[in-house]
Amino acid sequence: MTSSLQPPEELLSSKPKVRVSWQVAFTVAMFGFMYLPILVLAFYSFNQSAYSAGWKGFTFEWYIKLFSDSRILSSLQTSLLVAVCAVGISAVLGTLMAVGLAKYQFRGKSLYLGISYLPLIIPDIAIAVATLVFLAVFAIPLNLWTIVAAHIVFCLAYIALVVSTRLADLDPHLEEAALDLGATPLQAFLQVLLPQLLPGIVSGCLLAFVLSMDDFLISSFTAGSGFNTLPMEIFSRIRTGVKPDINALSVILIVMSGIVAFLGEFWRYQGEKN
Repeated sequence: MTSSLQPPEELLSSKPKVRVSWQVAFTVAMFGFMYLPILVLAFYSFNQSAYSAGWKGFTFEWYIKLFSDSRILSSLQTSLLVAVCAVGISAVLGTLMAVGLAKYQFRGKSLYLGISYLPLIIPDIAIAVATLVFLAVFAIPLNLWTIVAAHIVFCLAYIALVVSTRLADLDPHLEEAALDLGATPLQAFLQVLLPQLLPGIVSGCLLAFVLSMDDFLISSFTAGSGFNTLPMEIFSRIRTGVKPDINALSVILIVMSGIVAFLGEFWRYQGEKN
């Protein structure tokens, strides 16, 4: 009689082998490269030591300390004011620019379209230096509103680009139908076109808001004396070393940026779904 039992070698060879493709390994390595420093930053933000070199214990002290730091709160207020003003003005101008470029034909339109999106590809340092030279030529003193004006330059381009993308997916016959039914061009824009563009406008505004809050170069070149934005305040503190309170502030900014990005994407998805 032949035994039905298989030798151990055959049993081992019959087990399925787990294979990891190079695509999976590359993806894991890529995400690890991007997010591992953020995890280390978040870990050391709870470090009880005043220096990030060694772990001394777990504490929420640095997060609590942030809310009593007058310099951090003042710079945060300045950044929020600059971002809200720049994004609000850019939302109006960017929406009108995107609609005008999509609906009207005029001489030099291609050239104007290319120039409008130049701030997206020009380095921040070039925009900062150009803005500073412009303000110096016209003897405009540096203050809070020069920061706002400089931020409008790149916020306008981002919002116009997002709105243009949204506008390309809309049915142009809806606005024409409203005009045929007796609506004025202004009524057709406000009651038909604008509600459809609203998800794109909100997404562009959220993106521009995050970029404005994050900007350092342009703000540092155009800020007057006594006006520090939050990135400028952070940079001034890390010259002597990164402390846990800066780690805690960075974690808060990362979380808030993630929430804003999620809300913008959710709003855009809901608009496309509707």
